[in-house]
This record gives sequence, C-alpha cells and structure tokens, in this order.
Amino acid sequence: MNKTIQEVLHRASVFLEQHDREPKVAEILLLHHTNFTKTELILNLHEPIDPVIHKKFRADLETHATTGKPVQHLTGTEHFYGRQFTVNEHVLIPRPETEELVQLILAKTQTEPRPLKLLDIGTGSGVIPITLKKEDPTLTVEASDISEQALTVAKQNAVNLKADVVFHQSDFLQKWLGSGQQFDLIVSNPPYIAWEERSTLSDTVKNFDPELALIADEQGLAAYKTIVEQAKSVLKPTGALAFEIGHQQAEAVKSLIQSAFPTSKVEVIQDINKKDRIIFANC
Repeated sequence: MNKTIQEVLHRASVFLEQHDREPKVAEILLLHHTNFTKTELILNLHEPIDPVIHKKFRADLETHATTGKPVQHLTGTEHFYGRQFTVNEHVLIPRPETEELVQLILAKTQTEPRPLKLLDIGTGSGVIPITLKKEDPTLTVEASDISEQALTVAKQNAVNLKADVVFHQSDFLQKWLGSGQQFDLIVSNPPYIAWEERSTLSDTVKNFDPELALIADEQGLAAYKTIVEQAKSVLKPTGALAFEIGHQQAEAVKSLIQSAFPTSKVEVIQDINKKDRIIFANC
C-alpha cells in the first residue's frame, strides 16, 4: 500500500533535519509536485501519494539535502511581494529584504509629480522593476543587466505578470552615458559581498547563486562606486538613489554618495531585523 501524503511529508521533514536543512522545504517541494494549494494539501494528508509523484519528490529532496541546491532552482519559482516569479541559476534568488527596498521606494515616490522615470541597475530576475510597475502603474520603469541570461528571465517574468517594463543590456549605466537621458530615481541591489567573505556563505548560496550578482571587488563596494560615479550624468538634478546594502556597508556607501553629490541628503534604513539594509539619497 502506498504511503499517505502525511507520512511522506513527515519522513521528508525528518530527513532534511538530519542533513541540517530547513524542514519546511519538504512542504514546498510537495506542493510543487502535487500542484496542490496549501489547503488542498491539508485536505489530502490522509490520501495515498501517487508513486510517480513520490519518486520525483524524493529525487528533488535528496538533491537539496545532499548538495544544497536551492529549492527555488528545483521548483523554478520564488514568490516576491505576493507574486510568483520564474528563477534559475542565472539570477539571484530574491530575498525578503528586497521587498522592503521596493516598499520604501513606493512610499517615497507616492507624492512625487508624474511623469516619474525609474531605472533599476543589475535587475536579475526583474523583481524590483516589475513589482514597482505593478504596484504603481503611473511609474515609467526601465531596467538593465549585463547578463543576457538574466535578461531573458526578467523579460519572461514581465510577460508572465503583464508588466510594462523596458529592459536593456548594459554594464551598469554605460548605455545611458552621453545619451542625454536622465532618470528621477536609480535603484539597485548590486553585488555587495566581498570576495573575502565568500567562504562564510552557505553552500546553497555560494555554490548556486551567480557570482556576478553576488560578489564584488573592493570589499564589496565596487558596484556602488561605479553606479554612483556614473549616476552623476544620468540622474536628474533633483533625483534620488536607492540601494540595498550589506549590513556593515552603510557608512562607506553613504560617503561615496556624499562625495559625488555634496548636497545630497542620505538616509540609512534598517530592515525588519534591525540591520542597516537600505540607503536612500535625495541628490
């Protein structure tokens, strides 16, 4: 007799704990393979599991437990700001802290006169520009990434979620230098982990997230230095910068901005865990 869904879920959770993985991954994978909603899963706990589904579920479970391959790479999706996004090995898996960055931008721009042009640098899967556009359709939103593979994912997410975002391939702000085009706000969640810190990362991160989106030279500050310097000719005179930062980088990034924009007003905002996480600068 086939095992029940409840039995399979319990054994999977114990198996993950034994491998120092999060037990909740078992439920995420089971929902993925059964195509159940959370409610449907609960209602079917005492039903036998389909052997074909069980085999696929077990294979993904063992892959995650033994290699650290992120569950998002196994399911191909991650939720961000209440929406489902496609993700893969070419993009950074969106984190909850980035939702706080989006929330802040929406609050800051709410009363600004339109048209209002926003540019996201290093967009990855496109979660920042797509969410901004979906939450506030009055915004004009563009985004860029140096990676063609990342842009393919971002464009597909924009299509899936019906978001009117224009994407460009560009090394930081290179595409706009000398073009005369300017933006009201430039946002970025760039790579900010120093190479020296790579060894401290979990295997799920360092072995699977793209290094291009994760690690930066100059103690993790290289991307900020480039964006801030280039922003001097791409940001409108009354424009703003919004960055996600590493929790120990606030003073360094603040200094970079104030050096490039001497009259700027720079705020450091903490995340839900009371760690410095966002820089917002009226330049």
